[in-house]
Amino acid sequence: MPYIFKDPSFTSEEIIFDEITDSELEIKLKNAEQTYSQLRYTNYENRAKILLRAAKQLEKEKERYARIITEEMGKITREAIGEVEKCALCCRYYAEHGKGFLKGDKVDVSPLSASIEYQPLGVILLIMPWNFPFWQVFRCASAAIISGNSVVLKHASNVPQCALAIEEIFNSAVPDLNCLQNLFVSSSRIDNIIADKRIKAVALTGSEAAGRAVAATAGRAIKPALLELGGSDPFVVLEDADLELAVKNGITSRFMNAGQSCIAAKRFIVCEKIADEFCDLFAKAVGKLKTGKPDAPETDIAPLAREDILTEVEQQVNDAVAKGAKIICGGSRAEMDGNYYLPTILDCVSEDMQVWSKEVFGPVATIIRVKDADEALQIANDSDLGLGGSVWTKDTEKGRAFAMKLECGSAFVNCMVRSDPRLPFGGIKESGFGRELAANGVRQFVNIKTVCCG
Repeated sequence: MPYIFKDPSFTSEEIIFDEITDSELEIKLKNAEQTYSQLRYTNYENRAKILLRAAKQLEKEKERYARIITEEMGKITREAIGEVEKCALCCRYYAEHGKGFLKGDKVDVSPLSASIEYQPLGVILLIMPWNFPFWQVFRCASAAIISGNSVVLKHASNVPQCALAIEEIFNSAVPDLNCLQNLFVSSSRIDNIIADKRIKAVALTGSEAAGRAVAATAGRAIKPALLELGGSDPFVVLEDADLELAVKNGITSRFMNAGQSCIAAKRFIVCEKIADEFCDLFAKAVGKLKTGKPDAPETDIAPLAREDILTEVEQQVNDAVAKGAKIICGGSRAEMDGNYYLPTILDCVSEDMQVWSKEVFGPVATIIRVKDADEALQIANDSDLGLGGSVWTKDTEKGRAFAMKLECGSAFVNCMVRSDPRLPFGGIKESGFGRELAANGVRQFVNIKTVCCG
C-alpha cells in the first residue's frame, strides 16, 4: 500500500510515495543494527550531541516543518509550530538529564558489591500516528537514542513527508550514523518486522485495535512493547469550581488540534447545581471559535485529518441526537470544502449513546450532568479507557483527593491534561501500558541489569 499525501483542506494535489521493497527493508534493518553496534558504545556526551543538533535544526526550520504538518494532516499553523518547538524542548531535556537517568544505582547487599545498570536493547521499532506527527515520534525516539539504541520508524501512511523530515533531522545530526530510519511499509508487514530478530522492542501510539495486534505479535516474539492508546478523558467540574477557569481550559483541551488528541477532554462531567451556568459560558466560548483554513491566522478549528474520521464523528453525533442528546451548538459538517466539522456541544448525554463509551476523535464536547462529586467519580471511572483526567474545584486538597481516585495514568487538578518531558506519560486499562517521557521513558528502552560482585 503506498503512502499518500492528501491535503485535508482540499487545496493541494495528492503525492504518492511507494512502499519499500523487501530488499530495501533488509538494507534498512542491517543499517539499523550496525548503527546500534556503534551507538551502544558511544559515550553519553556524544549521544547528547545528536539530540542537541536535532533540537537546533528543529528550531532553525520550525516554520518549514510546521508547514509540512499543516499540509499533511491539517493542523493549525500556530499549533504546528508549537509542536515542533516542543520536540526541540524534549531533545534538549534528554540531552541534559539523560545521563542521570542512565547512571547506575549502587545497592547495599553486604558482603557483596552490587549495582543496577541501564544498558541499551538494540533496534527499537516505533509505530506512530498522524495526529501529532512530530511530537509523538520525538518523545520516543529521543529517549531511545540517548539510551544508546537505534530506531526504525513506521509512521502513519497519511504523513509521509513528516516521516521523511524527521529522518532527515536525526540523520543530518550525524551524517555517517543512521540513528533513525524511515520505513514506508504497510500495516500488513508489521508482524514480520516485529518478529525480526534485529528488532528488540516496539513502541506504538495508536488505537486500541492496533495495540492489541502489536501486543499479541510482540508477545509471541517475547519482546517488550510500549503502548499509548486511546483516551476518553473526564473533565470533572465540581460545584465550587472556578467556572471561567474551567471553561477557558475546557475550550483548549477539547478543541485543540480539532479535537484529535488522545488526552483531549472528551467527557465533561458537571455537577447539576452549576451545570446550566457552565454550559452557558462554555457555549458562548465555543461560539467564538472560527472554523477555517489551517494556515489562516484567525482559524481555531481546522479540518479533520481524513474523510473517514469526519464520517465517524458525524455518525457518533447523529447516534447521540437520535437517542435524546441535545445539540447546544454545532452538530454538523461545516459548509466549506474539506474535512470540516463544526465545534459541537452535546448536552444530556446518557450511557446508551456511543459518545458515552467510545472515544470521539473530533471537535465534540459531551456534557454529562451528575448530582454530586461521588456520582462524578463513578462516571469518570466508568470507562474501559484510562489515559488522563482532570478535576476543577477551588479546594485544591479536595481536588487532589479526587484526582487520586481517578483511574488513569495522569490526573490534573485545575489544569488541563498535557504531556511534559519532565513527567511520565501513559495510561492504564485499554489506554495501554508502559510510560513515555521523564526517566521512565528512557528506561522503557533499556536492559535493567543487576551486576553483583563477591
